[in-house]
Amino acid sequence: MVLNELRDLLDRHARPDLSTPLEDVLIFRAERPHPPVPTTYGKVLAVVAQGTKRFALGERVYEYHAGQYLVASVDLPVTAHFAEASPDLPGLGVGLALHPTAVAEVLLQAGPGDLPELDEGAPPGLAVSTASAELLDAVVRLVRLLDRPQDRAVLAPLIKREIVWRLVTGEQGAIMRQFGLPDSSLSHIARAVRWIRAHYSQPFRVEDVAKLAGMSESAFYRNFHAVTGMSPIQFQKQIRLQQARLQLSAARSDIATVSRRVGYDSPSQFSREYRRQFGAPPSRDSPPAPGRGGAAGRAV
Repeated sequence: MVLNELRDLLDRHARPDLSTPLEDVLIFRAERPHPPVPTTYGKVLAVVAQGTKRFALGERVYEYHAGQYLVASVDLPVTAHFAEASPDLPGLGVGLALHPTAVAEVLLQAGPGDLPELDEGAPPGLAVSTASAELLDAVVRLVRLLDRPQDRAVLAPLIKREIVWRLVTGEQGAIMRQFGLPDSSLSHIARAVRWIRAHYSQPFRVEDVAKLAGMSESAFYRNFHAVTGMSPIQFQKQIRLQQARLQLSAARSDIATVSRRVGYDSPSQFSREYRRQFGAPPSRDSPPAPGRGGAAGRAV
């Protein structure tokens, strides 16, 4: 019954731009399966109400279905799409942005012994679980506020706080607790992830980024792989290729220029890795130059 109500609410309130009048709340709707799209999962709770959502992070492929949720605590490069959706049964989901300060405030309110001890190592940066009845109930009550604008200012912060508590005490509580602690292993890796994303086109030494994260090189490498599922260099490559695809699709830059812009010295290496990542050469995503059509107008 709770899922049925959530589906109805999301279907009625879905917008093409995903936005809602509720701060930090997005609604996802898809009437058919789409090809996987490069995107960033980070600092979000996403609950599927109908359909199946699939995403890939590096070599790992994940799925979550109606009644399941994803928690992501680091900005990770993924390819994602609704794998099951139709006009009669559209894929429906709701996302709530998560903020470390809000999680930290909830953690400070927890009583002694309310939370188990944390492991020293960093947990994965994202994970999928089945939502508890309490979590689903809180999510539905939050989305109901779309029909009750007079209640939003008072009730939305309270319900969001409850949702955070359900996550902190739920199956993926380790991710949430480390996410809210400024000196946790996850927070140190998140600092490194932000640096790599901001400087993705530049070469770097892993030992230098480990120092930035405040870790020894061996601990950094181990924890970085635990969070992202990749080595730091593999992570950088994922960011470079995603940025290249966005740039090729958005502008009429030739492939060699884009490959240099995202950090590749060799256009041929760029084309090989692009094809391996996206299943087609970069020319597929590069629009024809003005006044020229078809493949003849594309860089090779």
